[in-house]
Amino acid sequence: MSMQLPPDGQPLPHYVSQAPFDPYAFDKVIEGAPVAKQASQLRLMWWRFRRHKLALFSGIFLLIAYLSIIIAEFLAPYNLHTRNMDHIYAPPQSVHLFHEGRFVGPFVYGQRMTLDMENLRRVYSDDPNQIQQLRFFCKGDSYQFWGFIAANRHLVCPSEGGQMFLLGTDRLGRDVLSRIVYGARISLTIGLLGITTSFILGILIGGLAGYWGGKFDLVVQRIIEVLQSIPSIPLWLALAAVMPVDWSPFVIYLGITFILGLLDWTGLARAVRSKLLSLREEDYVMAAQMMGANHWRVIGRHLIPGFMSHLIASATLTIPGMILGETTLSFLGLGLRPPVTSWGVLLTEARTVNVVALYPWLLIPVIPVILVILAFNFLGDGLRDAADPYH
Repeated sequence: MSMQLPPDGQPLPHYVSQAPFDPYAFDKVIEGAPVAKQASQLRLMWWRFRRHKLALFSGIFLLIAYLSIIIAEFLAPYNLHTRNMDHIYAPPQSVHLFHEGRFVGPFVYGQRMTLDMENLRRVYSDDPNQIQQLRFFCKGDSYQFWGFIAANRHLVCPSEGGQMFLLGTDRLGRDVLSRIVYGARISLTIGLLGITTSFILGILIGGLAGYWGGKFDLVVQRIIEVLQSIPSIPLWLALAAVMPVDWSPFVIYLGITFILGLLDWTGLARAVRSKLLSLREEDYVMAAQMMGANHWRVIGRHLIPGFMSHLIASATLTIPGMILGETTLSFLGLGLRPPVTSWGVLLTEARTVNVVALYPWLLIPVIPVILVILAFNFLGDGLRDAADPYH
């Protein structure tokens, strides 16, 4: 049964004014209903976004991932540089709850190591006589929290004198899980810093080209066409290769971030330009100009906020490309270098087929890369649909 609104000036019926509004069914409210009509653009976006379950779960996953990098030292079982020389290339250990039918709690079995002289490799096997219970909120390896505060608390630790390698170890006996947790701090933030650089250049250059037009717009479009015609990966490699090897890891990190942002602003600039070309003729823009607003105020206060939701959606679709770019450069040895740890740096351990065949767990760092990129793509799709006024 369709709902009829009362004439103007008369109150809404009791069942309409008192019933709570359902955000999942807001698009079913007939045009002109007070709740949908008075809602802001951001609130309408949020209602649409909540209906996109996959995008919502992806956003929650990414929020947890970015919050985890704040306390990476606490979440990692070991220090980033801790070496266990007795457990080189140790395989992942399984967590158990029961031992011989008896509940023990979360624990791992100790490992026995033998040498395979025929294949020249270490062979590890579980030792049922060694039950190593896991400890939580425990004292373990010491670390400098964000490089400033000395601490030694961890979320989970092995038993006293025991070892726990849930994702195995590398060629130096370093815990792969701990290094993945530490590497997330670099791999995830490089996308945010890169998109910041890209946004500044894209909005500034594209905004001026779309607002002023003329010769400036013509020059900007030719520059964008030239940059977009160059293959991105060879250009990344060339720019990364010219960075001096004696630069500090932090300067290299900033250099990679700047390169990724510098080469990605062209698509955003074109989108901003096309939007401003259509919006600059609107009545509210002309009214602002007639009231004496300068060009920067018109662009920043009246034009850019009009499609900021589309810019946010574009950002979530651009960040995965930057994460992949850093991973590619680091994997090829032209990006970040040790002692800086990122997911791309971790994957350099699995460059050869022999290593992958013997120690497949060294490819595990590719899993968080895939999950994060898929989550950003799903989140971007949801935001793009939510920001579409004709959706």
